[in-house]
Amino acid sequence: MKIGRIQCILASIAILSSAALVKVLEPSELMARSSAAPSLENVIPKQFGTWTLVPEISPVKPTDPEGYFQPDSLSAKVYSQEVGRGYTDGQGNIVMLLVAYGPVQNYRLKAHRPEICYTANGFRISDKTETAISYRDGAAPIKMTRLIAQRESRLEPLSYWMRIGNDISNGVVDNQLSRLKYGLRGVIPDGALIRVSTIGLPREASFKLQDQFIRDLLAAIPPQELKFFTGVS
Repeated sequence: MKIGRIQCILASIAILSSAALVKVLEPSELMARSSAAPSLENVIPKQFGTWTLVPEISPVKPTDPEGYFQPDSLSAKVYSQEVGRGYTDGQGNIVMLLVAYGPVQNYRLKAHRPEICYTANGFRISDKTETAISYRDGAAPIKMTRLIAQRESRLEPLSYWMRIGNDISNGVVDNQLSRLKYGLRGVIPDGALIRVSTIGLPREASFKLQDQFIRDLLAAIPPQELKFFTGVS
């Protein structure tokens, strides 16, 4: 009987200790509090290089499966800022840009991946590949994901990258490892999704135009705000 009581006591102590350890290791510090996000509406220029704003063009938004961005929806909880714009290069080519920022990127409220939000909007996803773009001399290339989204006759090649904390992390596993890394430090990282896409051009021509747009855009971003888009090399 005594042995049974001792086992119960030891089990209770182990359970309480485990619960206390989980509480201690639970991330509590928001990176966003010590690294405030810029106002995306102000930081992202409406005109740069040969690119000018086309007000009537709007990209696919990171929506819930119902396709609506409600104040109490998951999308609204994930993102505190979102800028979606269309630009033209003056030669008839259009590039659509979406930048979304979320102050809390944990396992429950993680950024909506383009594969998910495009599928939720009725697109079929194919030809997913990984690549990198050099945007400035001396800077590490940015890892990007490319894919093709198609709905009926609309063919939309797109490129995107995701910043989790100070990391560029596009894959599902990479995202989880980045969040775990910060979680072990007691930090909840912020995050951003940067996505560009085109309509009406063949695949390779689309990606070439997108690369030029990204380089021109990052060159026009104020140096003190560039970290928001590129993370830390």
